[in-house]
Amino acid sequence: MFVIPAIDILGGKCVRLWQGDFEQPTTYSDDPAAMTVDFERAGAQRVHVVDLDAARSSGDNRAVIESLIKSSSLTVQVAGGIRSSEQIDAWLAMGATAVVMGTAAVREPELLAECAHKHAGQVLAALDIRNGRPAVAGWLETETIDIHELVARWDALPLAGLILTATDRDGTMAGPDLETLARLRGMSRLPIQYSGGISSLDDLRAVREADATAVILGRSLYEGKVLLEDALAL
Repeated sequence: MFVIPAIDILGGKCVRLWQGDFEQPTTYSDDPAAMTVDFERAGAQRVHVVDLDAARSSGDNRAVIESLIKSSSLTVQVAGGIRSSEQIDAWLAMGATAVVMGTAAVREPELLAECAHKHAGQVLAALDIRNGRPAVAGWLETETIDIHELVARWDALPLAGLILTATDRDGTMAGPDLETLARLRGMSRLPIQYSGGISSLDDLRAVREADATAVILGRSLYEGKVLLEDALAL
């Protein structure tokens, strides 16, 4: 299982939200690019970067993320507000290793299929779960589509994998949603990256045993509940 540190960017700063609530940000750094240096020194190989402003269509942090990509040897997967083929082209040309489609993956299946086939193995689909439904538009809205139907559609595509985020656990360090992870694992052949609620090495072991391919860590790293070196050692 790979361990992937997360860098969420809001207004140019590295923050974490509580359950995706934009009214409850905690700022950890004014320099997101500097965070990649720390992660790289600790042994990380990849970082998960989210443009929170772009996710809710209130601006973007493109210049900040471009600086982050160019200043680090880490591979970077970019998420947040990616809703067109042109955006994917631009991020990959800029040096991103993979891009994540969330809202578009749920609402625009033809676009997701087009992008997945055009960039096989470089597009991830995000399944952000809120009350059993896919959360979209920066987690401000939910869709009624059945998750089984959604995942079956994605499973037929040459995606790099799925990212499962338990939105009610995100930023809470209340423990992972192993039940939903197990359900998703039973639905899909694709690699699954899990995110949400991790607070300890035991949580990491449980996610690994649930057959996640990778785990994305945020607040638990920033607040010292989990040391990146220890997580990578697992």
